[in-house]
Amino acid sequence: MAARAAAGLEGAPQHEQISHTKLSADDEWNLQQERMYKLHRGHESMHVEMILIFLCALVIAQIVLVQWRQRHGRSYNLVTLLQMWVVPLYFTIKLYWWRFLSMWGMFSIITSYILFRATRKPLLGRTPRLVYKWFLLIYKLSYAFGVVGYLAIIFTMCGFNLFFRIKARDSMDFGIVSLFYGLYYGVMGRDFAEICSDYMASTLGFYSVSGMPTRSLSDDICAVCGQKIIVELNEEGLIENTYQLSCKHVFHEFCIRGWCIVGKKQTCPYCKEKVDLKRMINNPWERTHFLYGQILDWLRYLVAWQPVVIGIVQGINYSLGLE
Repeated sequence: MAARAAAGLEGAPQHEQISHTKLSADDEWNLQQERMYKLHRGHESMHVEMILIFLCALVIAQIVLVQWRQRHGRSYNLVTLLQMWVVPLYFTIKLYWWRFLSMWGMFSIITSYILFRATRKPLLGRTPRLVYKWFLLIYKLSYAFGVVGYLAIIFTMCGFNLFFRIKARDSMDFGIVSLFYGLYYGVMGRDFAEICSDYMASTLGFYSVSGMPTRSLSDDICAVCGQKIIVELNEEGLIENTYQLSCKHVFHEFCIRGWCIVGKKQTCPYCKEKVDLKRMINNPWERTHFLYGQILDWLRYLVAWQPVVIGIVQGINYSLGLE
C-alpha cells in the first residue's frame, strides 16, 4: 500500500510535465501572463513611481532635443542619423533578424558609394542626378512598403484575412514588418539625401549653408547640378522640362524636385528665397508623397531617440531598486 502511494506521488509530477508540454501557444502565453501577474502583485505603488519617472524623462528629453536642434541643427542631424543607423543594427543582431540585416547591408553599401560620389571634388556632372535618382527610388519604395503595411494591418483588424484563409498572426506580422521597413528606410534615405544635397551644392559654389554663394549663376545654368539648361521654359522637353521658381531662377525640373522633395530643402539653391511647394506639386498623388515625407520627419524621434530614453529610464529604475 505504501509502495503504491509512493508510486502515485512520483507519477504526479510526470503527468503535470506531460500536460504542460501539450499546451498550445495561446495557453502558454496566458500561463506566462499569470505568472507575471503573481510576481508583480502588490507592487502598484512601485509601478506608479516607474510611470512617473518615464513621463518626466520623456518630457525632459523632448525639451533637450528641441533646444539642441534649434541651436545646433547640424550636429543634431548627424548624431540622429548615427543613432538610426546603429540602434536597429544592435537589435537585429541580438534578435537574429538576418533578413533585415541583409537588406541593411545592401542599403549601406550602395548609399556609401552614393555618398562617396557626392562628396568628391571636383563634382562630376552626372553625380547630382545619380544621387537624386537613388534616393528618389528609396523614397518611393519606402512609401509603397509603408502603404502596403498599413493596409495589411487594417485588413487584419477588420477580419478580412478570414476570407482568404490567412492566419491573423501571419497577416499582422507581414503588415508590421512592411510598415517598419517603409518608415525606417524612408527616414534614412531622406537624411542621407539632405547631406548629399548640402555637399554637392557647396561644391558647385552656387549654394552655401551660411553666407553668400561663391559663384555667380548664369541664366542657362542649373544651380543644383551645375549643368547647362537646354530646354526653354515654355518648351516641352523630350526627357524633362525646365522649371522656374518665384524668385525667377531656372532649374532642371528633376533637379529642383529632388532638391526640395528628396533633399528636404525649402529654399532656392542660389538666393535662399522660400519655395512655394504647393505651386510645385500640382498632382494630388505627389502631395501624398510630400505628406509622407513630413510623417517620416516626425517619426525620426521615435526610431532614433526613443530607445535611448527607455535605456535612461531603465538605468534610473535600476539605481533606485525599482523592478
